[in-house]
Amino acid sequence: MNPFEYREGVLYCEDVELLKVAEQAGTPCYVYSSAAVLERYRTYDEGLAGAPHRVHYAVKANGNLALLRLLAQAGAGFDIVSGGELYRVLQAGGKPGDVVFSGVGKTRDEIEYALNEGIHSFNCESEAEIGLISALAVRLGKTAAVALRVNPDVDPATHPYISTGLKENKFGIDIAEVEDVYQRAASLPGVRLTGVSCHIGSQLLDAAPLVEAARKLLALVDRLRGRGIAITELDLGGGLGVPYEPGNARPDVAAFLSGIKDLVAGKDLFLMFEPGRSIVAEAGALLARVLYRKRNGDKEFIIVDASMTDLIRPALYEAHHQILPLRQSKFGSVTADIVGPVCESGDFLAENREVANVLPGDMVAAMTAGAYGFVMASNYNARPRPCEVLVDGAEWHVVRRRESLADLVRGEE
Repeated sequence: MNPFEYREGVLYCEDVELLKVAEQAGTPCYVYSSAAVLERYRTYDEGLAGAPHRVHYAVKANGNLALLRLLAQAGAGFDIVSGGELYRVLQAGGKPGDVVFSGVGKTRDEIEYALNEGIHSFNCESEAEIGLISALAVRLGKTAAVALRVNPDVDPATHPYISTGLKENKFGIDIAEVEDVYQRAASLPGVRLTGVSCHIGSQLLDAAPLVEAARKLLALVDRLRGRGIAITELDLGGGLGVPYEPGNARPDVAAFLSGIKDLVAGKDLFLMFEPGRSIVAEAGALLARVLYRKRNGDKEFIIVDASMTDLIRPALYEAHHQILPLRQSKFGSVTADIVGPVCESGDFLAENREVANVLPGDMVAAMTAGAYGFVMASNYNARPRPCEVLVDGAEWHVVRRRESLADLVRGEE
């Protein structure tokens, strides 16, 4: 489903008119469709039906408590990369036994917190990390289930900042060295080697690199079992992308999962996936108000009240977000930069883009903004972070209030 559509020239999310949300909740404002989030989660869960599995939503994509609760109630597990994300999951009603802890730099405090809460497992990224988990688990009288994150040296053909599966990336353990690491880790107390894990990058519109990585990991599982290491779980990460630009094809998640199930048939493995972007990105939009129109020479600027502090992806990744008016314009289109108020030339939502010829006071939406939007927001230029709204059919609720000026100095002396 596409949760956003025009009805009589006005943009809706599900059955909610977004102009009313912008007027009542104010701008900038993130809006999420609960129906779209659940539909995309179920695409994964139902696509793996018939195989032992769990879908772990990647909290880093969007950690709003209301979204986490929605997914927890639907049966999702969670992939976390910090102690703070574990706290969020627990506050939202997630089960610690359905949590996988990933990330290259887990601290002692975070590991102890996760051990005491009884999470499902750790995806370990170095031999030193396994040693620390072993020592802490023994001290706490715990046994930690551990998978090693393998770097399979597969090129995901994505933006270099979100590529994680090549030898030059900081993530994982080189597949050429990992068998010996497993062998040494098998003798450590307090840890139980249960899985093999990988995540080669995100925003993959072609699933072929993921399938290549899966084949490499399955061969590794066979070799490890041959060494007496009883691997029971295979974690293939997230990675599937979404079409940010109109006309780009959406990956066929169901076909991809069907192929993976065929690959693992008869292998006696519990499958785990960690999708984030492909569950929430298309379910969200950032609403903004046009403040000014400005022209410098031949350059046209549309200045809005949302900025790189609200949505940094265009500045950070040169990412494309379609910009739509909340009310379709009667004045045609214009080629312009859509920019924010922040004092940086990199503060833009779109550059040299043909967009609706909007005027000051009009409202626009940056689409496909449900992932890596609010979670990467900042208070740069002392700007309060925006509010977040969750839509459910014809109803909507503010699920995070807009920060106040007082919030900006909370905790300072």
